Amino acid sequence: MKQTITQSLAWLHTWGGLIVGWLLFAIFLTGSLAVFDQEIDNWMHPELPAHHLTDEQAVERGMSYLRQHSPDAKQWGVSLPYDRSPELRASTGGRRDGVSVTLDPNTGEVLPVRESAGGRFFFLFHFTLFMPGMLGIYVVGALAMGMLAALISGIVIHKKFFKEFFTFRPAKGQRSWLDAHNASAVLLLPFHLMITYSGLAIFLVIYMPAAMDALFDGSRDAFFKAQDPAPAVVEAKRPAQAEPAPLVAIGPLLAKARDVMGPLSGVSITNPGMSNAEIQIRPILGNRIALIKGGGMRFDGVTGEQLSGPTEMRASVLTHRVISGMHFAQFGGYPMRWVYFICGLISSAMIATGLVLFTVKRRRKYANEGRVAQVLYRVIEAVNVTVMAGLSLACIAYLWGNHLLPVGMAERPDAELTVFFGVWALTLVHALLRPRMHAWREQLGLAGVMCLSLPLVSLLTVDHSWALHSRMGVELTTMALGGVLLWACWKVSQPQVERVPRKKATVLAEVN
Repeated sequence: MKQTITQSLAWLHTWGGLIVGWLLFAIFLTGSLAVFDQEIDNWMHPELPAHHLTDEQAVERGMSYLRQHSPDAKQWGVSLPYDRSPELRASTGGRRDGVSVTLDPNTGEVLPVRESAGGRFFFLFHFTLFMPGMLGIYVVGALAMGMLAALISGIVIHKKFFKEFFTFRPAKGQRSWLDAHNASAVLLLPFHLMITYSGLAIFLVIYMPAAMDALFDGSRDAFFKAQDPAPAVVEAKRPAQAEPAPLVAIGPLLAKARDVMGPLSGVSITNPGMSNAEIQIRPILGNRIALIKGGGMRFDGVTGEQLSGPTEMRASVLTHRVISGMHFAQFGGYPMRWVYFICGLISSAMIATGLVLFTVKRRRKYANEGRVAQVLYRVIEAVNVTVMAGLSLACIAYLWGNHLLPVGMAERPDAELTVFFGVWALTLVHALLRPRMHAWREQLGLAGVMCLSLPLVSLLTVDHSWALHSRMGVELTTMALGGVLLWACWKVSQPQVERVPRKKATVLAEVN
């Protein structure tokens, strides 16, 4: 019975790993890039200048622009620059119908910034696969469940995987691929389990809505409202009729909010210049491990009296947001981001070695099968090349497209996405038409060369007087990844010697 269970799990791990592995590789690779989505976004908006404005100075710049250009607006907003983003934005209206502009922090004038899909594209692709509506979220959730099944079944069928973790035999063909797969899986097993489970927990209400439907009649607004306790400060009485009144000085309010909540992300002012004005100051996302978005502290816009916030979360809500925060890695600053980035790349390598193992182990078998089986195997190998080498090529082509496309062209973000998906589609055609090893070498080599050449593209297309440290970091990291891709290209170019065990070699000699 034990042998039967092990064999069944081995079948599940092998075929389930293949079916979900292709998409999981894309999810993990784009998720790794999304760890630095804001830095990539800065690189894709090279017009943003470096500056050292304080929160008070940034708010004053934004409000000066709003007083001059939108004095009658019912809603003002100023998004503050912080350590990951130098962008200063001023906006009017709500989130859906509002209009926002990027300001030059030195002059306060509107700064022309190119339109771009930015680094957020990798973030969106990571959990939606860029599918329409909610389809992508459901597909990614199913893949996460498949990932958990592959992890658990992998633990069961590799009973000596802790021992195998300390065993790596280089230059031994299939054996080396298996050693690399096992070592990367064991080394990051806690990370794999955490990142997969937390990814599922983020969309808990979407995947398991039965409780919400039963208790709140399917009302998501009522569900989320019930999670928050009463505000920390009792709501003060507001004037019944609004009259013109000067706006309170915001500097002291910023200092108070910063002392309570830490670094700040923005300021919103409702009914500016009226007696019923309100000021909301929001904390930066990622100030602590619990994922907190929105909220903040509210003040009377005339007297400066604190009206509400911040609220303390219930234990159940805090637990869910801590789990979600562990997935998003908004805490811990750059050291934690680098840990997640490297772990994500190693996880991608684990999936890649598993996919390669699948094709290597079945290459001889399908060579002796019928025509249909051979065609199926050829397609599987072509998809392998497309998913791993082709996606890497599409990602770097996306960055190239941002700098090479005309700055003022219409629908520019869509054109960048066309570059990404167009190049990715062409890699599939290339993999189907070219011999297997040629396709691997050519796509890996081209992706590596393009990564190493990214600073040159930037030098020829961008005025580096606007350069930021984050731009340099993106280019240096891309060059390092280009070196890895060229190393992989060199490795697959080496002749592969199939090593046959001694006993099997003796049998083959006697048969011959």
